[in-house]
Amino acid sequence: MGDQIPMLATVTAVRLLTPRMARITVVSDELQRFGYDGPDQLVRIFVPNGITDELTLPVTTAWWPELNEMPEASRPVLRNYTVRRLDRASGELDIDFVLHGHGATAGPGSSWAGQARPGDKIGLLSDGADYLPPVDTEWVLLVGDESALPAIAVILEQSPDDLPVVTLLEVEDASDELPLAGSGSVQWLHRGSGPRNEIALSTLRSMDLPGGTPYVWTAGEAGLATGVRRHLVGERGISKDRIYFCGYWRAAAAEPDDQ
Repeated sequence: MGDQIPMLATVTAVRLLTPRMARITVVSDELQRFGYDGPDQLVRIFVPNGITDELTLPVTTAWWPELNEMPEASRPVLRNYTVRRLDRASGELDIDFVLHGHGATAGPGSSWAGQARPGDKIGLLSDGADYLPPVDTEWVLLVGDESALPAIAVILEQSPDDLPVVTLLEVEDASDELPLAGSGSVQWLHRGSGPRNEIALSTLRSMDLPGGTPYVWTAGEAGLATGVRRHLVGERGISKDRIYFCGYWRAAAAEPDDQ
């Protein structure tokens, strides 16, 4: 689990980006030691468990066994999200949360974000990044859903101007769309009341993709990420080692509560 110690941060701002996504800004003097490895940088967050509003964090580098040894009543909830912005100079970090209200479909991360207010406490721990196009990459394909939108937004912001990027983003409707940087091709796909992943996968299957050597990054609901990889490897002949894929969440288990 690494040699890090969780750091305590304080919420300073909560801003609704869309009806279903909130940006939460936190500050901490300890962010100087927060590791940042790439545009899809993950952050482990520790939030109160709902039994108590108090936040108790592990205090050693053996934070994982320490967390598991805590009494259930005081043990914080641990989830992974994407770092939307890190400013070490000001000690600020932004995290974008997909909101799902409260109750069985929300999950603890979304529930916390939906109620977060300035002054609330949260624990943070850097958790690495995976976006790394090989040096011979001639174009990039990004495919994701709402939970992957923060990472895709940062990837586009940090992509070189001369690297072609094709992006497919499946969301519920037009109200979920956000301005994205970069000059590449971005398709917003609206599922509406239809099945998740269907419009993204069908659009990908019908696309004329660029020639040359690709790098693919796909994340979101597990069926989307695996479906993209299966199609590209099996029907497009793209090598598995050119594709990064990650299931952030599973529809069969719950609504998305990561990223």
